[in-house]
Amino acid sequence: MASNLWSEEHLNCPVCLELLKDPVAIPCGHSYCMGCIKNYWDQTDHTGVYSCPQCRKTFTPRPDLCRNTMLAELVEELKKTGLNPPPAQSYAGPGDVPCDVCTGRKFKAVKSCLTCLASYCETHVKPHYEGAAFKRHKLVNAIGDLEQKLCAEHQKVLEGFCRTDQTCICWLCADEEHKGHDIVSAGTGKQKQLGETQTEIQQRIQERLKETEELKQAVESLKRSACIEIKESEKIFTELIRSIEKIHTEVIELIGANEKAAVNEAEGRMKKLEQEIAELRRRNAELKQLSETEDHIHFLQNFQSLCAPPDAGDLPSVTVNTDISFGAVRKAVSELKDHIEDFCKGELVKITTTGCLQAPEPRNRAEFLKYSCQLTLDPNTAHGNCLSEGNRKVTRRRETQRYPDHSERFDSYAQVLCREGLSGTRCYWEIEWSGRGASIGVTYKGISRKGGDRSCLLGFNDKSWSLDCSDSSYTARHNINQTEITAPRSPRIGVYLDFNAGTLSFYGVSDTMTLLHRFQTTFTEPLYPGFGLHCYDSSVTICQLN
Repeated sequence: MASNLWSEEHLNCPVCLELLKDPVAIPCGHSYCMGCIKNYWDQTDHTGVYSCPQCRKTFTPRPDLCRNTMLAELVEELKKTGLNPPPAQSYAGPGDVPCDVCTGRKFKAVKSCLTCLASYCETHVKPHYEGAAFKRHKLVNAIGDLEQKLCAEHQKVLEGFCRTDQTCICWLCADEEHKGHDIVSAGTGKQKQLGETQTEIQQRIQERLKETEELKQAVESLKRSACIEIKESEKIFTELIRSIEKIHTEVIELIGANEKAAVNEAEGRMKKLEQEIAELRRRNAELKQLSETEDHIHFLQNFQSLCAPPDAGDLPSVTVNTDISFGAVRKAVSELKDHIEDFCKGELVKITTTGCLQAPEPRNRAEFLKYSCQLTLDPNTAHGNCLSEGNRKVTRRRETQRYPDHSERFDSYAQVLCREGLSGTRCYWEIEWSGRGASIGVTYKGISRKGGDRSCLLGFNDKSWSLDCSDSSYTARHNINQTEITAPRSPRIGVYLDFNAGTLSFYGVSDTMTLLHRFQTTFTEPLYPGFGLHCYDSSVTICQLN
């Protein structure tokens, strides 16, 4: 009968959530395992006041505990009917918040009380739903480290957020040291900023997704274009090979024809010579025979005809040129080979230095700074200029700095190059200039450095590109060609080099980036940043960029 009236839930200890062992009832009427309630009271410092774990009713002094015989008999009868253990998943595992009331093996907490600063499993949280004393308690989903939710000074729950000091506070703090500050509920302290951040992140996600999609389409287009170009190039090279093979065959046939004609001519002459030799030998034999005859009449009759000299036309002058025209053919073929190789090398440079897929150019200074590079001035190139600040600043003085002779030094103009050669990538650097004027540019290493010819100056040759800065204007120069630029004076200039794209851009740097000039070309060698100083006391400093 007892098993029909009572369920396991009614006979479970609210502390250990297992069937009661040596059940006892405390003065408020709630029942517990004798060991569980003893441990609960022993582990909690009540300063002489003891409470019920369920209803929180307090007792002074500590109640005496006596075994409840009736409950013990009911438990024994339920055991005989067979009981199922609590499901394993209800126990707290790694990463779960354990119930603070359970003893022994703890169950997983489902709620945390910010008033009690304790976490409860499904069974131990019931008093918060049923008891009137807990109605004002604030329950939230189970969270750990509840002590961190307390104010260190007042031991009260942190329920407010001070926007002025950007810190979490309790309401006592709001009335004391944070009085008059901008205070809101902790639940809304950062919600607006969080929402703005989320919106910004979502916008960036959409932008990146769009850029990703554009890149995917560009890659697919690039693959299709590359496939088409490969097929067309194979077709062109096949035709070129056929043309070369045809020329090869024609040259071989030409050499063979020249050889055959020369051999035939030589053989014809050899045949005539052999005939003449035979004729001469025959006449010589007749003369020998005539000289030996004793018949004087016969001798006189034949002497005149045999002693007549041979006709000069019968003895042609023969000269055979063993080279014939083969040397000229070989020279022409060799020149053709050199011409094709030089042409292919030049075109290959254009192909390799032209990027098929270019990332977009930076839009603001923060994006330019991603490509910043470290530069240092090379003392071996400086012409009497004073270098300082770890070879990052150059100043033109009236008393020039004495440097030893060096093959890379500018010996007539106040110019200096950097040590670093830039190629195959994107680079960005900034300089600050002062004085009446300065030149900022890049150059190939082969720029002329000796003598007073203007071709040694940055921008006055086909090896360098420069921007001349003065108080009132700018001038962009390359290979003597120049472009005048009207813009406000900017003491800080940003230089952006995209080697593969063949662009060199100069910007005035302030709160914004102002494009002053952009060169578009094809770079074929590493570029060395360089600077020129127009007047005394002018200086250029390479900025340190983060």
